[in-house]
Order: sequence, then C-alpha cells, then structure tokens
Amino acid sequence: MTMRRPLLIGVIIVMALGLAVYLRLWTIDYQISSSETDLLRRQFDLANMEAMDESAEWRLKFDEAQERATKCAKELKRVKETLGDNSMTKRLDMLQKENINLLERVETLKQELESEKLKCSMQRA
Repeated sequence: MTMRRPLLIGVIIVMALGLAVYLRLWTIDYQISSSETDLLRRQFDLANMEAMDESAEWRLKFDEAQERATKCAKELKRVKETLGDNSMTKRLDMLQKENINLLERVETLKQELESEKLKCSMQRA
C-alpha cells in the first residue's frame, strides 16, 4: 500500500494537470470559435447584401425589358391596325402588281440586250 500511495498521488497530479491543459485548450478553442462565428456572421451579412443588390439590379433589368416589350407590342398592334385598313391593303396589292410588271419589263430588256449583243457579235464575225 505504501508503494501505491505515491503512485496514486502521481496519477492524481497528472490527471489534474491533464484536466488543466484540456480546459486551457477548450477556452482557446472557444475564443477562436466565437471569433470565427463573428467572422462568418459578417461574411454572411455581406453576401446577403450583395445578393439583395444583385436581385434589385436584375429586377430593374426585368422591369426595363418588360416596359420595352409592352411598348413594342403596342406599336405592333397600331401597325397591324393601320395595315388592316383597306386603303393600305389596296396600296400593297397595287405595289405588288407594279413590282411584277417591272420584273417582266426587266426580263424583256434583258432579252433585248442579249439579242443586240448577238447581232453585234454576228456583224463582227
């Protein structure tokens, strides 16, 4: 028993020192963890503010695009109403007929030109 007593006191001292080291490490880790928590909170707040800014920017772009689309739709409706008028339809038909006549005239002139070229080449030969 006399041999066990110093050994038991040594084990108790080592355990007390181990507990003291453990508590010291735990407090250091707790301080680091709390500062990391503050850092994470600040980073999250910054990221949240950036996300809100980006969301507002995209909302503004969407609103502008929607406004342009509405304006274009109104203008298209107005143009369709104008084109739907009989006078515009008649004018369009008249222009198409005139275009066909002009294309026929161009074709005739091309044929006349070819015949004249052929005549010139026959006279030279």
